[in-house]
Amino acid sequence: MAETVRSIPRPLVRTNQWFIVISVVASWLTGQEWILAIPLIAGLMGLLFGFNPIMRAARTFLKKEPSAYIPEEWDQQQFNQVIAVVCLAGGLVSYSLGFTVLGHIFTIMVALAAFVAILGFCIGCFIRFQLIRLRAKRRMSQN
Repeated sequence: MAETVRSIPRPLVRTNQWFIVISVVASWLTGQEWILAIPLIAGLMGLLFGFNPIMRAARTFLKKEPSAYIPEEWDQQQFNQVIAVVCLAGGLVSYSLGFTVLGHIFTIMVALAAFVAILGFCIGCFIRFQLIRLRAKRRMSQN
């Protein structure tokens, strides 16, 4: 029996990535670190409730059925979203506590990862692949 793979249409994933990049750049340009809370809350909602308001809003602009777009794997996107949420939270907390350099490090990482993903290389996918490979290698060596 074939298992169905849950997926997200690529345009929704791209919208979320652009939203992260634009939010981080806006927080840098304005000095308003609270802007980071917007993609952070959206990401947390996606992880905790399966509802990302950014993607939901973007869905209304799809011109075709969601299944007509290139699918992105749900589990992979959840993994990527965890990384984004950790970096956004790390940046927001760091800025709020006056640790500007640490805030820059976290926000540069998340903005760069999202932008590179938009260009076609998914850093989160590479990390997850390596983790899965490492686990498999450990299991093989234990047998």
